[in-house]
Amino acid sequence: MKIKRTTKDTIAGYLFLLPALLAFVIFIAEPLLAAIFLSTTEYNIIHPYNFTGLKNFEQFLQDERLSQIYWNTFKFVIILVPMHMIFGLMLALGVSRVISKTGKYIYRTIFYFPVLVTTAAVAIAWQFMYDFDFGVINYFLNSLGFESIYWLTSPYWVYLSVAIFSLWKFVGTAFLYYVIGLQNIPSTLYEAAEIDGANRIQTFFRITLPLLTPTIFFVLVTTLIGATQIFDEPYLITGGGPLDASRTISLYIYEIAFQYHAMGYASLVAISLFLIILLITILQFSLGKRWVYYDQE
Repeated sequence: MKIKRTTKDTIAGYLFLLPALLAFVIFIAEPLLAAIFLSTTEYNIIHPYNFTGLKNFEQFLQDERLSQIYWNTFKFVIILVPMHMIFGLMLALGVSRVISKTGKYIYRTIFYFPVLVTTAAVAIAWQFMYDFDFGVINYFLNSLGFESIYWLTSPYWVYLSVAIFSLWKFVGTAFLYYVIGLQNIPSTLYEAAEIDGANRIQTFFRITLPLLTPTIFFVLVTTLIGATQIFDEPYLITGGGPLDASRTISLYIYEIAFQYHAMGYASLVAISLFLIILLITILQFSLGKRWVYYDQE
């Protein structure tokens, strides 16, 4: 009887895993295998594919634009990841100190609302605000005595322009994760710290921050992956310009595939991005064991 029950439990376990396994095969494994196959071919949707072996790989090594585009992507990662993590945490800490439940709900809605808005729609508004002659941002800078800035046409300012837009649009996601993480910290720990005479700074570094490290780690991983794949923001407000200043690797893959119809080469570049993200994620998890605190009780 015990063996039969164990067998039934095993079958039930596999049945519960089946939807996730099917989703993995359909949405991850199959596209990855298809991309690997296409990377060895010359394929443009209209005509049948031709097997070319390592021709796309040779083009990959000789692509002069690729190093600049990967460097652009790296700069966006360096800018976006700290901004999203720090500002998201600051907003969550601020909202957590609001006593009124109604006030908390209102602030949560305000900070998360931009995530729900269509990116294409708000990108038009941000383009107008960044306009050199009629933009609201330059208007306020002029009123403070500063000169107008070429937000969207200067290679030096375009990174900050895209980063600010991305922060406004998506910081609500990090904020929401932090709010959930803060709610999971037992209030009894704060009460004990207050009785012991700990101030807010001591409480934050001795209680809040250590117990929030699993959430911080999750936000770090997801934000880093999202920043590496950044596409919507530069595509909608700069189009990758000026020149290639804001063109990211995801945008470049899109252009290769759907403007130049070089599906084989686009697949190879996409695989290179996948391998980089995979390597970064593995590195994060290996290093995360050293500083992420998981309560085992």
